[in-house]
Amino acid sequence: MSVEAIHIIEENLSIAWAKTFLASMRHSELSPVTITIKGLSNNFIPEYSQIRSELDDSLKSHSLKLCHTVANTIFPRSLWNPEKGAQSLFDRYNYSRKQIRKCKDNRLGVYFERMVSYGIDYGEPTNQLEFIIDTYTKKDNHRRSALYAAILDPKTDEKHQKQRGFPCLQQVGFVPLKQKYLNVVGFYPKEHIYDRGYGNYLGLCRLGQFMAHEMGLELYQMTCFVGVASVGKINKTPLRYLEDRMQAHVEQYESDMRGQDG
Repeated sequence: MSVEAIHIIEENLSIAWAKTFLASMRHSELSPVTITIKGLSNNFIPEYSQIRSELDDSLKSHSLKLCHTVANTIFPRSLWNPEKGAQSLFDRYNYSRKQIRKCKDNRLGVYFERMVSYGIDYGEPTNQLEFIIDTYTKKDNHRRSALYAAILDPKTDEKHQKQRGFPCLQQVGFVPLKQKYLNVVGFYPKEHIYDRGYGNYLGLCRLGQFMAHEMGLELYQMTCFVGVASVGKINKTPLRYLEDRMQAHVEQYESDMRGQDG
């Protein structure tokens, strides 16, 4: 069994994912994995459109969710208008919630729903994001341990099923840096890098943009901790072409970076 620990720090989401994907293709499992994407902002997430496009084409060929679709489970960007504030987003999501849950892939829950309506299936829901925003901005409470949102719900998720899926993401933290910047942190006990990785990182970055905006901060960094990662449900053989393409993109990127340093 080939297990490797990796720690990736990049300033481009696409390159960070590509390097993680390449590592997952070389090993049966990666444990642990830390991905850090720096140099973000409230208005910009650095990506290479070609990498995401090629990945989406591959995902589509295997009937898997596209990157944007996966990202929307963490943060529904189309529902957010920065000029209208957080409450408008929460109201629009609650209005759409029942329709979103009708999708069979969402039958066990949706990540964003857990953050804004935790416990809704059995009692009075808690809007964790609203609490974090309010305690930081209105109560001047900068205690970092208060700035976390739980996804895992023991009442609904702790089952004796050998395979379950949701929730893979179990906690999200919003860590202020120097009272000016924000680091959004996601915790995954397990992650499929090919199937979900890119969309997960994109969703966390978009969530970070929203929270930074509402907390009066500037998003700077996204960090994702993964206990155990693998390439995913697809056999590696049909992914060799994508592997070659990602290797070429990474090599070109690193060559360009060396050229800039020179």
